Amino acid sequence: MSTHYYAPRVEARARRYEGDHGSLRLWLQLLACTTTIERHVRERFRDRFDITLPRFDLMAQLDREPNGLKMSELSRRLMVTGGNVTGLTDQLVAEGLVVRRGIPGDRRAYNVRLTPKGKRQFQAMATEHESWIVGLLGD
Repeated sequence: MSTHYYAPRVEARARRYEGDHGSLRLWLQLLACTTTIERHVRERFRDRFDITLPRFDLMAQLDREPNGLKMSELSRRLMVTGGNVTGLTDQLVAEGLVVRRGIPGDRRAYNVRLTPKGKRQFQAMATEHESWIVGLLGD
């Protein structure tokens, strides 16, 4: 069964100037499309899984690394501050979706991994996420 989602037509129009470049108009259209798709995905994550896109993104990084990642590496990969990663991780630890452990020999560093529950939940979310994107971009 294929699920298709309604996505409104995106209109992103730049002011036209003499010597206007199609590249700029294309960039604005791509940006508008990205923003629209992201909004739909955020809403679906919230409605279906009661989770935010940043939390899903953090779990996606951990899913790629079965041995986990240092908090600093998560921060680098997600392109957010260490404080943001700490806040997201705290929430996911409280829900039993990730585990955070100190790294021997480095009192300031922590390793974060998905728990078995986190792996199961992430796989369910990733499967639906893929179908949402296919539905939004299909046809």
